[in-house]
Amino acid sequence: MFTGSRILAFSLLATLAAAVPANLSGRAPELEDFTEDEALSLVERAALAPVYSKCTTPNTVAITFDDGPYTWNTDIVNTLKQYNAKGTFFVNGNNYQCIYSTANEQRLKTAYAAGHQIASHTWAHLDWATLSRDKLLSEMTKTDTALTKILGIKPAFVRPPYGSYNTASREVAAANGQAIVIWDFDSGDSVGASVAQSEADYQNIANRKPSTILTLNHETYETTAKQVLPYALKALQAKGYRFVTVAECLGGQNPYLTTTTAGTRDSTWKC
Repeated sequence: MFTGSRILAFSLLATLAAAVPANLSGRAPELEDFTEDEALSLVERAALAPVYSKCTTPNTVAITFDDGPYTWNTDIVNTLKQYNAKGTFFVNGNNYQCIYSTANEQRLKTAYAAGHQIASHTWAHLDWATLSRDKLLSEMTKTDTALTKILGIKPAFVRPPYGSYNTASREVAAANGQAIVIWDFDSGDSVGASVAQSEADYQNIANRKPSTILTLNHETYETTAKQVLPYALKALQAKGYRFVTVAECLGGQNPYLTTTTAGTRDSTWKC
């Protein structure tokens, strides 16, 4: 006799069919092809958000920035333009500054209009692993709501503060429809690296020439925006890399779950 969870597993198989490869005959799998345990395993895997720590498109670099929007955002956008580069901004709702300020509204609109990807870093930069499911979902949805109001988008990607997540938080991210993005190169700016150290680290990874690089930087440091970033772009460009968004470096995924018309500022635009 099937348990409730096993019945649910079978009812969801149709929505998961695209993720299951065809068998050797080329025929797509059908319900009777799965045992009860296989069906339940499929649903459990689907209930966990994917975690990306590396790009998949060869010869690409995804330059990413956390903790904004902040003062140096437009400086970063201008520098990226000089190198024909696209970046990804993982933004908070209320961390260093309130996302709803008129200055940050304009920063986000400038970056978005320039073709950069806007993603979520959740609301108040709290450690996901310490939060209840309800609290984490609130941290996600408050940021999504702000970005829908300001830009008309709901991001498809989210980065956990401190890179900290667990199974429960992957389930919450999946329920919110978002994939998790970490990194495989850290500039070290948020942990006290000097400009010289960050530049040396960028030069070293450029010299090693891995197939792809997914970087972590923070737009809240003037030295990152005005010194490290130009150096990094020049060093990596010299090795022939293309600078793309996270969505592009992951095979051209859609950066947004929904897009609509941006809202008009009203009394709800506050932190």
